[in-house]
Amino acid sequence: METKWLEDFVSLAETRSFSRSAQLRHVTQPAFSRRIQSLEAWAGSDLVDRSSYPTRLTPAGETLYAQALEVLQALQTTRAMLRGHATAAQDVIEFAVPHTLAFTFFPAWVSRLRDSFGPIKSRLIALNVHDAVMRLVEGSCDLLIAYHHPSQPYQLDTERYEMVSLGEELVAPYVKPDAHGHPLYELPGKPTKPLPYLGYAQGAYLGQMVELILKRCSAPIHFDRVYETDMAEGLKAMALEGHGIAFLPTSAVQKELRAQKLVSAAPPDLKDMHITMEVRAYRERPSHRETFKPANLGGRGLGEVPKRDAQALWDYLLAQHH
Repeated sequence: METKWLEDFVSLAETRSFSRSAQLRHVTQPAFSRRIQSLEAWAGSDLVDRSSYPTRLTPAGETLYAQALEVLQALQTTRAMLRGHATAAQDVIEFAVPHTLAFTFFPAWVSRLRDSFGPIKSRLIALNVHDAVMRLVEGSCDLLIAYHHPSQPYQLDTERYEMVSLGEELVAPYVKPDAHGHPLYELPGKPTKPLPYLGYAQGAYLGQMVELILKRCSAPIHFDRVYETDMAEGLKAMALEGHGIAFLPTSAVQKELRAQKLVSAAPPDLKDMHITMEVRAYRERPSHRETFKPANLGGRGLGEVPKRDAQALWDYLLAQHH
């Protein structure tokens, strides 16, 4: 049995809606339903009366709900005590960052930060986008740094979380040049001769951005997908070897562009083959950390407050943004 199943169940008991709880828990509704079913299998009893709307708990569910609150409360209290012992790490700011930003944006951003804000101690937790967001939701990091685009917003409650903009990132198509410095493959390609395409795996955030670029493009693009991965660095490595065209964040290819190891795969007349995303930092509002709330199970518990260094950094980022 996993504690996140209990957290899901408590959320469902309070919202009485599978769809709303799935949204709050940052999972799809089918995945959320499977986790509730797994908890029921573990309990050996139906916990939810699915014939009613809004959703109601069965008598067994009511019993588990009361016990789950106590168990999760105890775990939160224990965690807070353990964190209190870790005084040596109190000045370390923990960042949850999607893999691509961890390799590209984050190192240069920290360098600029140390020049302007001052020295900081940081711990980077590199994850896929979904898991990075869940780190914030579960209270396992101080700050989340992630891409943002209006077409793919994160479902983070603005009453619980606040954000600040850190800059922008451009995603565009790049390819290895030939011996004369011209692109090995140039968009848009032809129906009879599609271009080799290095794409993101299904569900990858940058893959969704590329799909948006292709939908908006004024000319039909002819691709033959020859390789895919969920990491931009993996696509860049394949592009550098001449395997095809890859859509990459500009920050990931600056050195390669200067060294002319990669060039744009879009001719000048294709002006819409890119997209601009915002890079944002998110954190949980301090007011939501000061009091234990069952609906927020999985996050910081009883009486925890932001680390002093994390708070100072956030104040600095806000001042820079304004």
